[in-house]
Amino acid sequence: MTSLKNKTALITGSTSGIGLAIAHALARAGANIMLNGFGDEKEIEAIRVSLEKTYNVSVRYSSADVANKAALETMVKDTVKTLGALDILVNNAGIQYVAPVIEFPDEKWEAILAINLTAAFRLSKLALPHMIQSDWGRIVNIASAHGMVASPFKSAYVAAKHGLVGLTKTVALEMAESNITCNVLCPGYVKTPLVEKQIAEQAKVHNLSEDRVVKDILLAAQPNKKFIKPENLADLVLFLCSDSAEGMTGEVIAMDGGWTAH
Repeated sequence: MTSLKNKTALITGSTSGIGLAIAHALARAGANIMLNGFGDEKEIEAIRVSLEKTYNVSVRYSSADVANKAALETMVKDTVKTLGALDILVNNAGIQYVAPVIEFPDEKWEAILAINLTAAFRLSKLALPHMIQSDWGRIVNIASAHGMVASPFKSAYVAAKHGLVGLTKTVALEMAESNITCNVLCPGYVKTPLVEKQIAEQAKVHNLSEDRVVKDILLAAQPNKKFIKPENLADLVLFLCSDSAEGMTGEVIAMDGGWTAH
């Protein structure tokens, strides 16, 4: 079993969905965790306490808006101050908006690029000096199948995720001779609370059953017609943080049910 005892991980967008599954996987391996994301304060505190008690690790929470440069700087400082290090960075936070290019609002484009791409750049820039100092580090970026292929009406999201793939490769090359790796995961559709909400909404809009929405709309491009499990992605992140993956850097890894095999 991979041991991350005495390591510290900062995971953006980790109060639910994929990020929370990653927090569980890394905490289970012994890593201290800095949670980040939005949500009900009481629910987040319950998550924080549960992680601490379940895995006997230290867990803190930052409400930093990842689109805010100063907030990111404060979050990194708080991580190092309260947990003693910053060894693992998982850039997971993201938002989505769907519209044709000719109708795409400029403010939505800017918000998606800020949260899905620029935040990852800024946090990598802030985290790397700490990793260099300790001569060990892991950066894992969570992109999407849309980091490898495109879909209509998702110009900002596709651009941001392609950019995240490029950022990953650049950081990996710059750090190649160190003990710091940088890789990117490109999942297909993952069953998260956000996606479950989309299923219900689209069922109403299209007057279809939720099963039809899943098969004919959401998973139309995903050959296995199955959602990716957050826990499976989390286990892959855990592997990339292990010593067994020390030779993997700059890798673009799909877990997409065959989507990008087309």
